[in-house]
Amino acid sequence: MAIASFGVACRNHLTVHRPPPPFPLIYCLRKVGKTPFASVATLVEPDNNCVNEEDGLVKGKEGVIKGINWKKLSAKELGITTDKISKPTRLVLNALKKKGYEVYLVGGCVRDLILNRTPKDFDILTSAELRDVVRTFSQCEIVGKRFPICHVHVSHIIIEVSSFSTSRRKSRNSSNSFSRRPPGCDEHDYHRWMNCLGRDFTINGFMLDPYAKLVYDYMGGMEDIRKAKVRTVIPADDSFREDCARILRGVRIAARLGFRFSKETAFSIKDLSCSILRLDKGRLLMEMNYMLAYGSAEASLRLLWKVGLLEILLPIQVWSPVSIAAYFVSQRFRRRDERSNMLLSLFSSLDKLLAPNRPCHGSLW
Repeated sequence: MAIASFGVACRNHLTVHRPPPPFPLIYCLRKVGKTPFASVATLVEPDNNCVNEEDGLVKGKEGVIKGINWKKLSAKELGITTDKISKPTRLVLNALKKKGYEVYLVGGCVRDLILNRTPKDFDILTSAELRDVVRTFSQCEIVGKRFPICHVHVSHIIIEVSSFSTSRRKSRNSSNSFSRRPPGCDEHDYHRWMNCLGRDFTINGFMLDPYAKLVYDYMGGMEDIRKAKVRTVIPADDSFREDCARILRGVRIAARLGFRFSKETAFSIKDLSCSILRLDKGRLLMEMNYMLAYGSAEASLRLLWKVGLLEILLPIQVWSPVSIAAYFVSQRFRRRDERSNMLLSLFSSLDKLLAPNRPCHGSLW
């Protein structure tokens, strides 16, 4: 199967692939708004207001957390040990720490360590300015214009290093109304919290201090891990309009972990699904490769179909005039038995050979 071109289609589960209308993006947004959410009962959890007596969180509308009780958790009690951090990552952490900078592991790698999974990669956050990071390592360059980070090359592996100063500039430029400084927090907590506020999902909002052996949870990520839920940090509509690539990342995370979307996140994905067409083809190919090449291809395809994204991403015709998405449906995509569908069976077999630290090459597609 080649994912070489991306057409435009937004009707869910049609058996006939029709040519796109003259204004595809406007058409898609209009059609999605009128389409009921497919299989929502299998994807979402109820989002009623609740009080968690254990952590003191009062949650109402998604993305709004009242009465925040920030958590500092023991990395040791969570089963996170130094040997689970890759050697190249430890070399970068140690080099920055020796120069007196604060260093943290952030994002999905901390989530995976908490879940006792092997992270795909490790991202580092530091108090050093990016130019100081460049001075620290012989093979390092700054990449990105809007939100620059450093790529540190260690043993043919790239370690991404971001700076608190960059995240502070990002928060000043953001229209996020939740960035007011909470009362009673010190400067260190405030800077960590502001960085986590810019994350996509609560379960990616962790920070790990590998030297103090503490995990900071400012966004309620542990609660959502316990509930096996994917929830945006800020209201889902705002989050996906800010960065539509988060829609595809959310699907990838939910498929890989076997988590469900919270109610608001699921409906926002459905409503804004066609916004992913704003991404360039290279980015779409990269996101599809992440879904297919790291051991969760079958689950990703099923979830893409359920949220109405499959025909947008894969309108490729396997035989005229039937698209791949229509083929899945015609071959009993609804059934859990992957053997009823040859293509899903192939992906299921491939998944058994792959892992986040053992992906296949993207040229396979």
